[in-house]
Amino acid sequence: MRGTIGSGVGTAFGTFGELLQGVLPEKDGDFLVTLPVARWTRATFRPDPRMSEVVVRPAHKQKALRLARTIVERAPLPASGVPTGGVLTVTSVIPEGKGLASSSADLVATARAVGQALGIAMPPARIERLLARIEPTDGVLYPGIVAFHHRSVRLRAVLGSLPAMTVVGIDEGGAVDTVAFNRIPKPFTSAQRHDYARLLDRLAGAIRSRDLTEVGRVATRSALMNQTLRHKRSLERMREICREVGGLGVAVGHSGTTLGVLLDAADPACPHRATAAARACTELAGGVSVYRTLSFPNTLRTTTSHTLPA
Repeated sequence: MRGTIGSGVGTAFGTFGELLQGVLPEKDGDFLVTLPVARWTRATFRPDPRMSEVVVRPAHKQKALRLARTIVERAPLPASGVPTGGVLTVTSVIPEGKGLASSSADLVATARAVGQALGIAMPPARIERLLARIEPTDGVLYPGIVAFHHRSVRLRAVLGSLPAMTVVGIDEGGAVDTVAFNRIPKPFTSAQRHDYARLLDRLAGAIRSRDLTEVGRVATRSALMNQTLRHKRSLERMREICREVGGLGVAVGHSGTTLGVLLDAADPACPHRATAAARACTELAGGVSVYRTLSFPNTLRTTTSHTLPA
């Protein structure tokens, strides 16, 4: 039953692209591994029985609006018997169309806000089912680093957490429609699909052992393998910058326009390395952004029945 109607607030973090993204040998093998960063979306939903429908601010957040209306339409009617309209406000500092999970964060924050306002529990499994009707979705509804089947919107495994990293990133410009990108056939051979399976195993082991060097290697390999799908003209130079400053590797928005050098935030030399990387990156793009990855110390590593053996 729905509880007392009041305002609801929901938040969700973004990502800096993905540590790994590709296709596994199995059916429905499209997957990604998240790289959560300290960039956030905040959604607020204020129900109003005087309104006949839900509206969204800003107006272009149409996917979030669609989700909010779906949740409201499926909710039990309030005591008045009148369907609830209301105002959904979405505020985000995550750039859109860059491969930073902005749309996924909008949707997850919206589900949490509307659910809280209407007294409807929003566990991850319910959010997955709701989001699967809208678009391919990142795994930002789970705390920690996760392997996620983004096209079918299904958790594969919670891989755990890593020590904080600094990401010195650039944007090659433009924007990518995630839905359109995910319709593109993936021309990976059987051998390449098995390569992705091995990379996923390597990455899972690196996260388990908190081996940032190996994490960087896997991220760089994934970026290179993605070049056939979404070419990054700056990738080779970013790899050079990474080597010059002593970075861990390069991560990219596989379906976006961003590339970043990964640095160990606990390294005493990290500020110097980040400054040197940012200076070199200005040659490639007008704007350079610095991100910090999120750590989740209480995250337990779990797997689903579909996960490859660790």
